Amino acid sequence: MTQAPGTVPADPTAEEVANQLASVVGRLLRRLRSSSSESLLTPTQRSVLARLEDGGPATTADLARSEFVRPQSMRLTLGALEEQGLVERAPDPVDGRKSVMSVTDAGRTTLAEVRAAKRNWLAEAVAAELDGTERRTVAEAAALIERLVGS
Repeated sequence: MTQAPGTVPADPTAEEVANQLASVVGRLLRRLRSSSSESLLTPTQRSVLARLEDGGPATTADLARSEFVRPQSMRLTLGALEEQGLVERAPDPVDGRKSVMSVTDAGRTTLAEVRAAKRNWLAEAVAAELDGTERRTVAEAAALIERLVGS
């Protein structure tokens, strides 16, 4: 049985909720990515920059594993970020034969701008499309989603 967009069945099954949530979250993520597309960063570059900012310095191999890409692909991504001055290379303090990459101040600034563009788009969309009651409902849903993902 198909539902009209935006309607909720009276007593949805866990599978129906999971399907709808996965679909909506996927579309939201694509929309958020496109809201900051004026940046010169690819989605992979943004992801690596965020990982370095959140997790600290890392080797190319560690980043490749974390991002589920081959080390050769990660080297290309890091090379592009390094050329833009968004990351920097330093000797690994544990194994001097390796290098670790870390985010620069310019990288932090760029990442903050990308994140702000996403938040601004979302805040404007919420303000334009939802009334007070709907905003409270979305806030409650966000709290429930947070509980689902365990954060």
